[in-house]
Amino acid sequence: MEVQILCTKLIKPSVPTPPHLRILKQSPVDQVQNSVKTAVLLYYSADGSTGTDQEVERRRINLLEMSLSETLTRFYPLAGRYIKDGNWVDCNDDGVEFFVAKVKGCRLSEFLSRRDEMIDQLYHLAGGGFTSPVLSIQVSMFDCGGLVMGFRFCHHLFDAFSATSFLTSWATASRQGMDDMIWPTFGMASILPANDLPKMKPMPALIGLDQTVTKRIVFDGAKISALRGRAHDPSFPRQPSRVEVVTALIWRALMRVSRAKHGDSLRTSLAAHSINFRPRIVPPLPPWSFGNLVSRATTRFVAAEGSGGFNTEVPVPVPVPELKDLVGLLIDSLTKSKETMVGREDVLSTLLRTRNELHEAVEKGEVDVYMFTSWCSFPFYEIDFGWGKPVWLSRIPLPYESTSLLDTQDGDGIEAWVCFNKQDMPLFLRDEDILAFASKEAPAPGVSSSPQFWVTQEVAEHKPRSKI
Repeated sequence: MEVQILCTKLIKPSVPTPPHLRILKQSPVDQVQNSVKTAVLLYYSADGSTGTDQEVERRRINLLEMSLSETLTRFYPLAGRYIKDGNWVDCNDDGVEFFVAKVKGCRLSEFLSRRDEMIDQLYHLAGGGFTSPVLSIQVSMFDCGGLVMGFRFCHHLFDAFSATSFLTSWATASRQGMDDMIWPTFGMASILPANDLPKMKPMPALIGLDQTVTKRIVFDGAKISALRGRAHDPSFPRQPSRVEVVTALIWRALMRVSRAKHGDSLRTSLAAHSINFRPRIVPPLPPWSFGNLVSRATTRFVAAEGSGGFNTEVPVPVPVPELKDLVGLLIDSLTKSKETMVGREDVLSTLLRTRNELHEAVEKGEVDVYMFTSWCSFPFYEIDFGWGKPVWLSRIPLPYESTSLLDTQDGDGIEAWVCFNKQDMPLFLRDEDILAFASKEAPAPGVSSSPQFWVTQEVAEHKPRSKI
């Protein structure tokens, strides 16, 4: 399969940004985000548009460029440049990086049937890289009429709420015009007081892509229903969510991995979940407040005294907690985190304090820390640019250990994108619970393994520039 970059351009706002909006100061929470660009890929099947393949592709690209230019008049910082030394965005209308690519030698349906083999190659469809633009976009068109839209966001400006707000707005502009598009609010640094903030602890060093491996594990609706049944306890104040039971299952499997690495000792561990902080703020922020407003809800399992090594009476490793016990801990901590309201004057200090506590736990290394991010219930699968809704949503491998939870297309299941140390991943994948509850996706008939991936840079180049 070959991905051929046909053109690269900068898309600028259709109306220049006023001079008084030229400088966007970053809040302290925005400033401490890692420099890794977050990637989102949306996959669209052919929609049966009339006309030749070239005409359909040209209409789509023209529509995307025009609607993006219009959308950027309201999301103007995205067309600017992040000034790291000053912690501000220069809203200079330099433009969003926009790539158009052609995928040859493969239909979208075939690509999706091989998606698990392609995970390490997905960055070729994500758009751009670690470049200066705040946002990079790549539209990759398949000969069958399907396409992939890849987005790389600068994490200093975006969280998942902000990303879906922008993508939904752009899709609305593309599909039906600007009238129904939202008006985002920027400038959290001026809205949220920065009084008596704690000193920010440095973020732990990233492991690096060369030391991690990413796998996709699917839990369909039926498996999650069975998991909920196993995890149910009459003492719970409510039914556990999909995210809670899948988190507990993965957390439990990681405990087994840790136990095997530490001489069969069961260690205290933390499951840290990212949650949208906006609903907790009083008085409420403007409806479409843009930026990073994410807190870490930390759930702690404390290993009992004497849980190190083998039990002296029975020669078996100390058992991990029951699934329902971890689910109960998650329900308690996540419910408390979501229901505790915080005044505007305390928002930044609260976010930084929870972040510092987590970084300190990672730095000390006395407990195991497992990072979780859930994109479930964010409306990625509703993003329609005019040729239907996505048939799949994906991320790309990350240079640090974490678990990302994404909705399946039907909304009933969860895809877990697990990124762990290369030495730990085989043991995790052989875990009895993972094997019991992970869904099996049948491979497409006639599809060979060991896929090959070529990337070329310009349409005039007939030989691939690099073979992956």
